[in-house]
Amino acid sequence: MHSASHHEARRGARDRRRLSLALALTAAVMVLEVAGGLWANSLALLSDAGHMLTDVLSLGMALFAATVACRPATAYKTYGYHRVEILTALTNGVILLAVCLIIFYEAVERFIRPQPVDGDLLLLVAGIGLLTNLGGMALLSRAESIGARSARLHVAGDALSSAGVLAGGLVISWTAWYRIDSIVSFAIGLVVLVGAFRLLKETVDILLEATPRGMEPTDVTRAIEGMTGIKGVHDLHIWCITSGMPALSGHVILEDDWLARSDEALNRIKDMLRTRFEIQHTTIQFESETYTEVGEVH
Repeated sequence: MHSASHHEARRGARDRRRLSLALALTAAVMVLEVAGGLWANSLALLSDAGHMLTDVLSLGMALFAATVACRPATAYKTYGYHRVEILTALTNGVILLAVCLIIFYEAVERFIRPQPVDGDLLLLVAGIGLLTNLGGMALLSRAESIGARSARLHVAGDALSSAGVLAGGLVISWTAWYRIDSIVSFAIGLVVLVGAFRLLKETVDILLEATPRGMEPTDVTRAIEGMTGIKGVHDLHIWCITSGMPALSGHVILEDDWLARSDEALNRIKDMLRTRFEIQHTTIQFESETYTEVGEVH
């Protein structure tokens, strides 16, 4: 348990460093894109800046969550503050949905009434934004917490939108077809929308204490029941405290001749769950075979 806690602390420290660097880079380029978008009269560039604003919020809240999550557990918050990461990710998802609506509205308006755009300035600013986003993605590529991963999702979406803005700038510079600016903006909105739905689904699943993705309760049940001395399993629950922190509780029926060796059985079950399913937090209640059978008769 101590080694697991030490690993989580090291993971949190690494994520905080990555988040701090990515936050500084993203905030600097966001300011540049706002100025460039206003100067070049580019909705695509302003949309990308708006997307970067959500990145700044995401990175800032993820950094806050990663810091708070390191606080030790208390008598009233027995699992600590890990769920702050989930609340932060949920907030980010809602903000992204709101940004999508704004982008879609402005894109339609610009498509109906196109306005001139400075293609050369658009290319310069979008190129800088793309390079910065790629740098942010590299910083967060090995992040493990859901807060850091949700921030990486923002940055990855921004890299795609910056690439789209760059392509739009090329079209404007070569053809002066200004409607491409609103088309790129709409495409950016779609990227943001897809990412928002994925993020919201994952966070809501954790808040509803759903079984972690990629884990089948029937597989866990069969694995426990296949161990020596185990008669059966019931009331099995598997959920996530936060991302990467699955927990399990359940009732295990022991064969009568294993009752005196319940400690050995418990350690074997915990070791199996840890190595095979990466479940570190377990709460198991033993029941005797005879008691269960008597209870079933009544």
